[in-house]
Amino acid sequence: MDNLIFGIRPVAEAIEAGREIEKLYIRKGAEGQLMQELKDLIIRHRLRYQEVPVEKLNRLTRGNHQGVVAQTAMISYVQLEDILERVPEDETPLIVAFDGVTDVRNFGAIARSAECAGAHGLIVPLKNAAPVNAEAIRSSAGALTVIPVTRVGSMRMTLAQLQQEGFQLVAATEKSRKLLYDADFRKPTVLVMGAEDVGISPAVMKLCDEQLAIPMIGHIESLNVSAAAAVILFEVVRQRIG
Repeated sequence: MDNLIFGIRPVAEAIEAGREIEKLYIRKGAEGQLMQELKDLIIRHRLRYQEVPVEKLNRLTRGNHQGVVAQTAMISYVQLEDILERVPEDETPLIVAFDGVTDVRNFGAIARSAECAGAHGLIVPLKNAAPVNAEAIRSSAGALTVIPVTRVGSMRMTLAQLQQEGFQLVAATEKSRKLLYDADFRKPTVLVMGAEDVGISPAVMKLCDEQLAIPMIGHIESLNVSAAAAVILFEVVRQRIG
């Protein structure tokens, strides 16, 4: 993997240089002055790390890792304000928020549909989210290198902020009685997509202005999350260009 950095000094230099760190692994029980200095640096920069067996580090790299391996972000993240400022004046904002989507292929596929549908940005949580790695970028057909992505500590607080700024929050859920085609997407919209297994978290669902279901005719009750996102995104497109 070309986005791996290993060794105490190279990892410390990457953190000090402001490189975006996606994952940070430290060998369980690792001690010593240099390692302690690195941990202090990690705490100062408010980064999270996982303590793992040395075997995991050996699987990640054959190099002399000295008990630490960092995986850097493959894209440059932006602030939410950057996404909002970049929306052209003659376009209605459309943002996709990921609440617990952890499968990289689904994440990449949704990003691809979002970019094709003209969405202005993606919101992903810092925790419990698919990593933006090479597989995600491949699954997105490169869309993740084009569409702006912001990472947030609290999805609920971020969505509440957007709601106050005039966005409608639309939840995709097969449990709703209101159908997708009864919604009005001609206003600023955040489309919220939930986890593959349990859907949108209750706290986020409670916040949403609309809960919409895609009508189903067949025997299987729900679509894969990436297919559902595509269906909804292109209903937004249909309404806005119609």
